[in-house]
Amino acid sequence: MRYFGAIAVALALAASGAAGAQAQEKKTLAIVVKGLDNPFFEQINLGCQDWAAKNPDSEYECLYTGPASSADEAGQVQLVDDLLTRGVAAIAISPSNAPAMANRLREVAPKIPVMTIDADLSEADRSLRATFLGTDNYLMGVMMAEQAKRLKPDGGTVCLQLGNVAADNINARAAGFRDTIAGSKGVSRLAGEGGWTEIEGCPVFTNDQIDLANQQMADVFTSNPDLDAFILVGGWAQFAPQAYAQVTDQVMDKLTNNELVIVAGDTLPPQVQAFNEGRSHAQIGQRPFEMGQRAPEVMMQLINGETVDDPLYTGLDVCTREEPGFCAQ
Repeated sequence: MRYFGAIAVALALAASGAAGAQAQEKKTLAIVVKGLDNPFFEQINLGCQDWAAKNPDSEYECLYTGPASSADEAGQVQLVDDLLTRGVAAIAISPSNAPAMANRLREVAPKIPVMTIDADLSEADRSLRATFLGTDNYLMGVMMAEQAKRLKPDGGTVCLQLGNVAADNINARAAGFRDTIAGSKGVSRLAGEGGWTEIEGCPVFTNDQIDLANQQMADVFTSNPDLDAFILVGGWAQFAPQAYAQVTDQVMDKLTNNELVIVAGDTLPPQVQAFNEGRSHAQIGQRPFEMGQRAPEVMMQLINGETVDDPLYTGLDVCTREEPGFCAQ
């Protein structure tokens, strides 16, 4: 497995230096995402590229990489290990499995600046990184709950769709949602609090797999015809427009009359399209392009020993049918 991780790093570094000898001499600022198969992370890549295009004379280059699959938690840890071994100037990591990544960082004890981006380490392990750049994920969950309460003021049955079991950012959103619904912190599962009850078999975990996310939605809708709300804590299912359309076709009448409401995370183009087709009621959007654009500057500040705030939040956008805002066509 380490052999293949080394190959991935070698290919990524080779690609980043393809512009010629001058580019190869540049120091590397690495951004390691959960998986290259997720279009959300491609927005971070575009931000990284935008920074590079605007800073051609910088002594640093922005390297975007990650395992091929978002489900490959061990592969991501190995990739980070290989990058640290080969040598980069600084690294920004979106950990799939926060405890596993923390354990490896603790073992390696990198001498370079380490930050997190998009997803953080678990609270107990945050001394291992200098700062976090990304979304206030707890607040994102709060905002999802506010939309669910607005759409269904009397509450009802709900299913949460989550990502990887150990993904800190997704778990923070789930906590924000449940705490807001319940009116108190620390609720692990809704059982009537605020009028809301999580159905049997939920939450469901996608492991960041888009096809699995759509299958889970279809199964939940089929087995729970009286479901009141489905919460995509991340946007996985919506990243496959055709599959998501097929899944929501079976409940379009319910979506149209608000009998069933869908609140989803993120506002990527296919999600905006789905929203405008009436296939969701609210979208809570992150700003991944800004994350990729800002990460190199933050890493350079850390390299230079400058004081950097922790955390660094990139903000959220809200789209509703009443106020489409960012999602308006």
